[in-house]
Amino acid sequence: MKIIEFGNPILRQKAKSLTVKEINTAKTRKLVKDMHDFLLSKKLGVGLAAPQIGEGISLAVISVRPSKHRKDAEEYDLTIINPQITKTYGRRSQEWEGCISGGALKSGLFAKVPRYKKIELEYRDEKGRKHKKFFEGLSAHIIQHEVDHLNGVLFVDKVKDTTTFVTYGEYMKLAKSKK
Repeated sequence: MKIIEFGNPILRQKAKSLTVKEINTAKTRKLVKDMHDFLLSKKLGVGLAAPQIGEGISLAVISVRPSKHRKDAEEYDLTIINPQITKTYGRRSQEWEGCISGGALKSGLFAKVPRYKKIELEYRDEKGRKHKKFFEGLSAHIIQHEVDHLNGVLFVDKVKDTTTFVTYGEYMKLAKSKK
């Protein structure tokens, strides 16, 4: 599996929705499993949208694990297909964000991006079942990033204060200093 980087046109295209029949194919099941495995084995990030691996379909996986800079993160996995954010709550707050399509981890960029702290999401899971759930905090932040990918929007498009752009090394220093 190869990560598609910023500049590739697929990252700027709206991803194609999947039918329930398309979701329930061996090809889609394998893709979901491969994406989760890739994300966990490479430890590159917490979310991966299908366009980031060259697949122009509306599918993303999320795999959160505690890490050096996210020690208290709750472990969870989620697959979202054809996701739609149907409600947002409160004001947006600026949180640090990066993207694995923005460069390999050690050479990646990070910046503060305004995101809602709580959202309502409608989506299908990897079996085609429809869900409508609320997400808060880190999971809401990640979902908004991945839904943007499926709509051809990159995190750099959402940065309001461009002075917050930092490299991976500087981001890690900032993360350590917050302890």
